Amino acid sequence: MEQTLYFILLLIALCSVSECVQRQYHFINENKTWTEAQRYCRENYTDLATVDNMNDMNELKKSVNGGSVQYIWIGLQRTGRNKWQWSSGEPALYLNWATGQPDSSYCVVMRNGQWHDFPCSVSQHFICNKNKLIVIRENLTWSEALRYCRQNHVDLVSVHSEEIQRRVMNVVKRASTAAVWLGLRHSCTVGIWFWVSGETVCYQNWAPGNGTSEEDCEHTVRSGAVQSGGDQRWISRPETDKLNFICSRY
Repeated sequence: MEQTLYFILLLIALCSVSECVQRQYHFINENKTWTEAQRYCRENYTDLATVDNMNDMNELKKSVNGGSVQYIWIGLQRTGRNKWQWSSGEPALYLNWATGQPDSSYCVVMRNGQWHDFPCSVSQHFICNKNKLIVIRENLTWSEALRYCRQNHVDLVSVHSEEIQRRVMNVVKRASTAAVWLGLRHSCTVGIWFWVSGETVCYQNWAPGNGTSEEDCEHTVRSGAVQSGGDQRWISRPETDKLNFICSRY
């Protein structure tokens, strides 16, 4: 009983310190218009740079390596009056405008770590980002999927924030199965769900009737999957089911 209580308290403590996986940014030392830069990033990486928070912003600035380039395209674009959206289609939840910005243009550059709207037709250097998630369109059990991800990439994906869930929703549409394995596992010993990467289930996105009631521990271990259609919520499945899966990668 004491061991179980200690384990639960440890998980609660970890919940407050777990951090999001950082985006991977690549500074491109070529001059292109915003549309040309977008095309280049989509063909060679994932998309023009998306920035969701201050951690992303710090990584974005590091990718430039303190160079002398004045203006650098990022993936933010105007979609309407006072409406901004990332090239990836994600909403602009974080903004880092310079004083007096935005003004009247439709695309965005970074200058000295702050953002300025800028004419889209001007050629500038730019920053791409690479999605750290990949859908593997093979049908494997949960344990087989875990082994595959760890041998070929990093791990089965952990979805410990709304930001990571949005990234999962972007890639899971490519799956060929109705549900896709996550790195989510149920422990019958202490009766909780946990991520195999070590993060705790602080953020949750369960479909109704899943993840909140007591699991059947007599027949098979339960693992977590995300629906590839509909609301793309999490569901509990027997770990022997054979599904596509999502790996995190470097």
